[in-house]
Amino acid sequence: MSAVLGTAAVALGLAAAVLGMATLAIGLRKGNPGMLRAGQRYVWLILAGALLATASMQYALLSHDFSLKYVADNGSRSTPLLYTVTTMWSALEGSILLWSLVLSGYIALMVRHFRARATDPIVAWASLVAFGVAAFFFGLMAGPANPFRVVSGVIPLDGPGPNPLLQNHPLVAFHPPMLYLGYVGFTIPFAFALAALITGRLGEGWLVETRRWTLFAWGFLTVGIVLGAWWSYEVLGWGGYWAWDPVENASFLPWLTATAYVHSVMVQERRAMLRVWNLSLLVATFSLTILGTFLTRSGVLDSVHAFTESPIGPAILGFFALVVTVSIALIGWRGDTLRSPGSIDAPISREGAFLANNVAFAAFAFVVLLGTVFPLLVEAVNGDQLSVGAPYFNRMTAPIGFTLLFLMAVAPALPWRKAAAETLHHRLVWPAWAGTLTVVACVVAGLRGLGPLIAFGLAAFAGAAALRQLGLSVRAARRSGQPAWRALFGRSNGGMVVHIGVVILAVGFAASSSYGHRAQFRLSPGQSARLAGHSVTYLGTTTADLGNKKRTSAQVRVDGGKVYEPALNLFQFGSQAIGSPSVHTGPFSDVYLTLVVPPDADGVAVIGVNVQPLVAWLWTGGGVMGFGTFLAAWPGRRRRRPFVPEADAAPEVASGEATPVAAAASS
Repeated sequence: MSAVLGTAAVALGLAAAVLGMATLAIGLRKGNPGMLRAGQRYVWLILAGALLATASMQYALLSHDFSLKYVADNGSRSTPLLYTVTTMWSALEGSILLWSLVLSGYIALMVRHFRARATDPIVAWASLVAFGVAAFFFGLMAGPANPFRVVSGVIPLDGPGPNPLLQNHPLVAFHPPMLYLGYVGFTIPFAFALAALITGRLGEGWLVETRRWTLFAWGFLTVGIVLGAWWSYEVLGWGGYWAWDPVENASFLPWLTATAYVHSVMVQERRAMLRVWNLSLLVATFSLTILGTFLTRSGVLDSVHAFTESPIGPAILGFFALVVTVSIALIGWRGDTLRSPGSIDAPISREGAFLANNVAFAAFAFVVLLGTVFPLLVEAVNGDQLSVGAPYFNRMTAPIGFTLLFLMAVAPALPWRKAAAETLHHRLVWPAWAGTLTVVACVVAGLRGLGPLIAFGLAAFAGAAALRQLGLSVRAARRSGQPAWRALFGRSNGGMVVHIGVVILAVGFAASSSYGHRAQFRLSPGQSARLAGHSVTYLGTTTADLGNKKRTSAQVRVDGGKVYEPALNLFQFGSQAIGSPSVHTGPFSDVYLTLVVPPDADGVAVIGVNVQPLVAWLWTGGGVMGFGTFLAAWPGRRRRRPFVPEADAAPEVASGEATPVAAAASS
């Protein structure tokens, strides 16, 4: 039953996407408003198909319908309820289903949001592009990534369950959906970018209308990446949270280009500059989400030759090539129209700083992309296997990271067009003193290492600059009779909150990666060991049969207080024990415990202890960044400008005042 309903739902979504594209194309060609409205109504059938397919898959998983091949390969009667639900995105076909569900929801929200402008060509073209993306992913499910294939032959009575690492921590219920909300969310601004190129309406109106869509997608991707690092920290047992793994880089690359875009788009709105650059960043961001899907879902990471054997790899790679080719062709076609009427008056200005910021982000993305893809290309060409590890990424990205921290402090303090020395001194003297005194205090406290000291100083510089901006806004709000909290809303002040989150995260990263201590201790019950000022006492072990796994847990008391239980888990269909660390988290340091070797005949166990400072600040910083994104996306009192062709006129560049469009966008 689930296979029939699911297959029908996928067919419904695919047919609706294709028919919607055809109806919109005919309506645009004939200039028929009725057909444009009718074409966009197909989105509700696309959404219905995605919802029905998801419900069918979840029902099959929860009812243990092993006649469905996906359930037989990834489900299990002994898997706990939470991980049975998350099994849907624990393997290839289910992850494509989740992608299609999120994409359908975004397109439905877009059509509903712009329903009053359904006959506007730019909205119609954006809908057509979005429908095309939906047709591709529904086509994958109808073909090489069909999640509703049935078992051929004897139906098994049980299955192996999902990957043991994906049923070992509840974060698996939040990290992938949040990441997909970020990935897929960039489809909407990408669709509007192509629509602007196709219609020739290349002013700044479409940027204003898609600003929130971009911000929310960026915020979801940010939180998803941080949750992924937290999951790695809590599950994998190696004591770290970021290893520059290709899968991690696949999500980090679009984040870098999207971050560059959310900064440079302000220059275009204010000064009508960087049009080609911003369009290129949007195209790069969306293209990198597709490339990331290829890297993580095609099998290419296990073997560079797997993409020729994978049923999904060639299709995704072909779609990636199509997106890049069409986008570049459209940008080239509109090359003369895209010439910016504005220009940088002086390098020491806000637009100059934003341009430097974008160059740094582009360099960062290039370094990460090169380190991720180059070994795969070499293996594809001559069969040689290369390994690009953390030393390359750390060495190459550290200077860029320092540059970005510096620009994060300086750029918001710079005025548009040109900055006077007196202005810079007035706005940056106290943040500069904060950075200097922070470095001095760290040295006095005994901290050493050029890299972390530079990071702490620049973080204090940037953090103080952001706090100064927020303080001025709060004071201005109080003078005008508004509550102080209301001053935090808006792109500028929300951005400052995001900057504070970045500062917190940067400090946590620098401290935990530079000043950690790691050791393994052979301990008998009752014995203690000390590391970096912390004591651990091994009390003994217990074993338990939890249905889907057998668990051996060590009881370890930390600093004479709470008892923690690092464990080894042997899953029902697994051949190797999977470790589960246990973490004593504090505001200043974490004590990370692992059971390396279970007790021998004499009761002696090997306990791994890893003490890392300020790790909790990483997750806190990610949360602050997410909160700041919300504040930036929900500005204060703002007048919405109708989305009509006249709104696409370029901002005034002959004077220092912004046009109503730019003013509305930056309020």
